[in-house]
Amino acid sequence: MSRVGKNPIAIPSGVTVSVDSSVVKVKGPKGELHQGLVHDIKVAVEDGNVVVSRSDESRQSRASHGLIRSLVNNMVTGVSEGFEKKLEVIGVGYRADVKGPRLVMNLGYSHLIEYDIPKGIAVSVDKQNVISIQGIDKQQVGQVAAEVRAFRSPDSYKGKGVRYQGEYIRLKTGKSA
Repeated sequence: MSRVGKNPIAIPSGVTVSVDSSVVKVKGPKGELHQGLVHDIKVAVEDGNVVVSRSDESRQSRASHGLIRSLVNNMVTGVSEGFEKKLEVIGVGYRADVKGPRLVMNLGYSHLIEYDIPKGIAVSVDKQNVISIQGIDKQQVGQVAAEVRAFRSPDSYKGKGVRYQGEYIRLKTGKSA
């Protein structure tokens, strides 16, 4: 039995979970999400908890059991609390700003970098160097954060670039004189 998959998911107040034949829909105060199911995995709502079970012991169903439980748990957390990733822009003259539906960044290139913010994602910038990415879909928030970070990954010599808040970059020593 999957250690992750066997744990029930508590449904907080204000969140409703409905299960169709092959789709789980979660609705809460922040929005609505849905997830398709693998045919061997069953999801049921019992006594204010979501229970994920598998019908057989095949390799595919064992592999999907914990995954589906984690995805449903992330959906419940997302529609009730939401997810947030913070990025730091480090470097002289490096800055970011939100202008309308775009994130505009100056990262030391000869041009500004403009990133179109996807629907369902809220981006805010504090003090021109801390980018906050918020949303209800954990996968989408992480993907947007990774795309923004990829515009200028942290340099291994000076540490300049875009990094996750709290990320440690091991700096290399330069040439010895």
